[in-house]
Amino acid sequence: MSVSVEAGTSHPADGRATRTLTVTGLNHALHDGYTDLIYVLLPVWQAEFALSYGLLALLRGLYAGAMAGLQIPVGRIAERIDGKIILIAGTALSALGYVCAGFSGGVIGLGLALALSGAGSSTQHPIASVAVSRAYGTAARGPLGIYNFSGDLGKAAIPAATSILLVIMSWRHALLVLALAGLLVAACIALWMPPVGKGAEHKAAASRSEGTGGGFPWLLAIGILDTAVRMGFLTFLPFLLRDKGAALPTNGLALALVFIGGAAGKFTCGWLGARVGTLRTVLITEGGTAVLIVAVLLLPLAPAIVLLPLLGVMLNGTSSVLYGTVPELTPAHQAERAFALFYTGTIGSGAIAPVLYGLLGDALGPTLATAATALTALAICPLAVALAQHLKDEAAARRAGA
Repeated sequence: MSVSVEAGTSHPADGRATRTLTVTGLNHALHDGYTDLIYVLLPVWQAEFALSYGLLALLRGLYAGAMAGLQIPVGRIAERIDGKIILIAGTALSALGYVCAGFSGGVIGLGLALALSGAGSSTQHPIASVAVSRAYGTAARGPLGIYNFSGDLGKAAIPAATSILLVIMSWRHALLVLALAGLLVAACIALWMPPVGKGAEHKAAASRSEGTGGGFPWLLAIGILDTAVRMGFLTFLPFLLRDKGAALPTNGLALALVFIGGAAGKFTCGWLGARVGTLRTVLITEGGTAVLIVAVLLLPLAPAIVLLPLLGVMLNGTSSVLYGTVPELTPAHQAERAFALFYTGTIGSGAIAPVLYGLLGDALGPTLATAATALTALAICPLAVALAQHLKDEAAARRAGA
């Protein structure tokens, strides 16, 4: 392995790093698209198998649960096996799961197939993030933002492509086409992606790790709360706009504006964090999130909708900064484990937070429950200040200002 996250590595080998980012970005788009295309297929499966809403939710949960629950074991395996091999196997397994779904004859087979595909997708977040961070070294914050953004492209493209395929062929054949795309991506990883290396190979770099240590729990807490804010607000947004007089098409437009802004936020805030530091970026995005949520609550429908793209930038922008900070707080040989833990925490928060905020909405109403998401965003700011004491970029900023 010729590219690693070692102190002073700020100018990686451009060709290898670019290939790593390109292939992992393509893989991220595939897996995030695989995750969200289930929403397109749920009505089809309901009609095919006469499923209740509870069973439909269970099908979605089997995929998400396998993906989230296996990330930490995958991170541990990657300490002993080259991450590139794991990424190839996981992508092929995820595609195979959709092949099995296409041939399933009932809900049990379909559920097992989705669990298999989710297990394959559990590999891509921890392994691909480590691959990018090692390829770019100390310059990895911006590239990790691009990697994060690529997933949103897949969430937009693959469900849309699935909808088109369902017009011209059965859902079973559509899944076979999408599985073929997954196998092609696995082949691209095998042919063009440089090795990631085993986590154990980077123990020598642990003593030269960039962070001052001790900050990862703060980072994880910020990630969990940031995800909770995003998912909680999105849960109530359609109801808030409805109460302002929005029709169903207007609600759809509003959500699209938030998602477009969110994709832009993931793309830009990783670079912003590299330039102004994690603390300033998190304070900007979380403070902006709180202010804009309150503005959406108070303003009439039209100006509230105008603010939604900027709110999307703030809601999603923090995540790219946080992902880019994981390598700085982790010994090089434990990066896979750290990314796996971080992604598991944030994905778990995304599943639990809507339930908790929903209960709060039942008790206090959607307006006050949405205001609670703004308060949660503000609560992140002191955690960011605590985190900053452990970060090299903030220490450098303090020395520069002295």
